[in-house]
Amino acid sequence: MTGNSSNTTTPPVDVVIMAAGKGTRMKSKLPKVLHRLAGRALLQHVVDTAADLSARQVTVITGHGADEVESALQASASGEFVLNFVRQEPQSGTGHAVQQAVPVLGDDGIVVVLSGDVPLMQADTLQHLIAACAGTRLALLTIDFADPSGYGRVVRVGDDVQAIVEQKDATPAQLAIHEVYSGIMAVPAAQLKRWLARLDNHNAQQEYYLTQIVAFAVADGVPVVAHKITDAVQVAGVNSPVQLAELERAFQRRQAEQLMEQGVRLADPARLDVRGRLQCAQDVSIDVNCVFEGEVSLGDGVRVGANCVISNASIAAGAVIHPFTHIEGGKPGGKDAVEVGAGALIGPFARLRPGAKLGAEVHIGNFVEVKNSTLAKGAKANHLAYLGDATVGERVNYGAGSITANYDGAFKHRTIIEADVHIGSNCVLIAPVTIGAGGTVGGGSTLTKNTPPLALTVARGRQLSILKWKRPSK
Repeated sequence: MTGNSSNTTTPPVDVVIMAAGKGTRMKSKLPKVLHRLAGRALLQHVVDTAADLSARQVTVITGHGADEVESALQASASGEFVLNFVRQEPQSGTGHAVQQAVPVLGDDGIVVVLSGDVPLMQADTLQHLIAACAGTRLALLTIDFADPSGYGRVVRVGDDVQAIVEQKDATPAQLAIHEVYSGIMAVPAAQLKRWLARLDNHNAQQEYYLTQIVAFAVADGVPVVAHKITDAVQVAGVNSPVQLAELERAFQRRQAEQLMEQGVRLADPARLDVRGRLQCAQDVSIDVNCVFEGEVSLGDGVRVGANCVISNASIAAGAVIHPFTHIEGGKPGGKDAVEVGAGALIGPFARLRPGAKLGAEVHIGNFVEVKNSTLAKGAKANHLAYLGDATVGERVNYGAGSITANYDGAFKHRTIIEADVHIGSNCVLIAPVTIGAGGTVGGGSTLTKNTPPLALTVARGRQLSILKWKRPSK
């Protein structure tokens, strides 16, 4: 992280995240910080924000469900910073929690203390807090609440911060204060270590409060400053399923507003879920109850119908995704991400699985499933069909009820359908097999051998009628 207006270099940033709490009110076996908001764990949101700060290291303080929490973060680690874990056992307050991080903190940095259950703090807010600290001051993030119940009050003398008093230790006069401490601070590491060593638990909770360091800073002549914000969503914590749902809606509303400001037409901003990153070009329209996961891009004029779920997919200009379509691409940017070509028509009730690559003007209709298959320009599978591990040429018409039998019980095999082929209804193409260009396969055929170009191929039992036949009767 670089410089301020005097062209000096600011100290490196080390982030400490408190994530040891049990979260009893969640009424769940899952550790609270692993509950999901917008498709990511609460704690993952906080770690991602730390990455946006170009943090030198991130230290996560775990406790309840420590093994599960640490495994989840290690699985998603990006390598952008050093990731440390320390454990707080037992949990004896916020000051006791941060004490556990002291052995891994250098003396040369600014320590930013965050909470693992406060997921929507923004990096630019923290940059202002770090600037307020500047390596020499204790900087607190504060906010005014009409109802400050449960929060530590910020006690000032004039404009100077003198202390933070926890609710249970506050006097009636202090309880009337509306400015509260958010639980987030930036503090010079060397001073933090000295102050942590002086903490005591002489309070109503008999816990070691991190907020006690404010009084130590004042006593030591270290300036204490407050960076006050007005956006309550950034400092909102999650302690119950109700609060989680409220924060989910607040987050999604912000996502919707950002999209609409870019020109996206949303049928109802309250009925949209973005659980990843959604990129939209001009004149995109999205109907109600759509869910976007992972990395999704929508080209110019794409229309998405109601009740679609789209994950890790690139959809080109002019494509129409009809209602109730399910698109589930693989890893973003990988070979399994789904691609839908310009002007394609998908659905309703279609399913595109990992590796589906559809060319321009392809039609995939109701109850058609495509997996690990490429369909060239103008190919159509309009009804009740399965295409797995297939390469389909231009202008192919793939009949209702037809399938590629791609799995022999041990291995997958590929079906190749060359350009201008017509596959009749209710056919089974047993891979590996190639259908020659321009050929026609009669309805009800089961093919096990390659077919020549321009041929009509029929492979089904001879029709037989037995006259005067009677069904058995009791």
